[in-house]
Amino acid sequence: MEFERHCDLVVEQAELLVGHLSGNAGEVLGTAVASCPGWNVGQLVRHVGGAHREATVIATTGEAPPDDDFRDPTHWYSNPAGCTAADVDELRDWVISGAQELAKTLREVGPDVPIVMPIDNPTTRFTARRMGHETAMHRADAALALGLPYVLDADVTADGIDEWMELGALPLHFEVHPWMRELLGPGRTLKFQATDVGTTWCVDLTGDAIVWHHDDLPAAVTISAPLTDLLLLLYKRRPIDGARLEGDTDLLTYYLDRVSFG
Repeated sequence: MEFERHCDLVVEQAELLVGHLSGNAGEVLGTAVASCPGWNVGQLVRHVGGAHREATVIATTGEAPPDDDFRDPTHWYSNPAGCTAADVDELRDWVISGAQELAKTLREVGPDVPIVMPIDNPTTRFTARRMGHETAMHRADAALALGLPYVLDADVTADGIDEWMELGALPLHFEVHPWMRELLGPGRTLKFQATDVGTTWCVDLTGDAIVWHHDDLPAAVTISAPLTDLLLLLYKRRPIDGARLEGDTDLLTYYLDRVSFG
């Protein structure tokens, strides 16, 4: 996906996210989010709006603000029982305006502005992509919590899996979490097959680093599911027993336990 599409995605997913906030205000905002333990829907949505504002600062200054509480979800809607429809409208407007401002800022500065991030040659291109997919995944959190359907365009979903693979294979993980080297070993290969679009992601743990590719090769364990379900499985939003598994399922559990973010 291109930079412009990622900018569009931030606003598109933010609008869909706040579209889930219908019904009794206190009940909706107070619904527990099982995939983000300790948060309710109000806190989750507030976190997304805060992440967009933090990313706007990063896009304009190159790094996150030093005293950053943008992502702290604890001080909004911790006890939303008394919230009204007006509170929900205010939250909707706040989230959408933050998403629009982020997309506008990213387009103004362009995709090639250097930023501070522990990856090779980080730029605002990374910011746009990360914020697009973070918003899409937290929309999934809200939809699952509220019992609503979750649909994501195939190109967005595939790009989200690509990003997950790229970030999960970063060498810095071994520096920050040396125990992740325990993943590496002979015969440790995984294949994720999207049954509805025919795309495959293979992960090779047999060398000195985590390597992934799209080649359809034999693997120790194969995981087959529709594209969106694969994305949610990787992000631990869907249980692995909802997919078709062939081979060493313990390896899959071992891998997902140790490669985790978002």
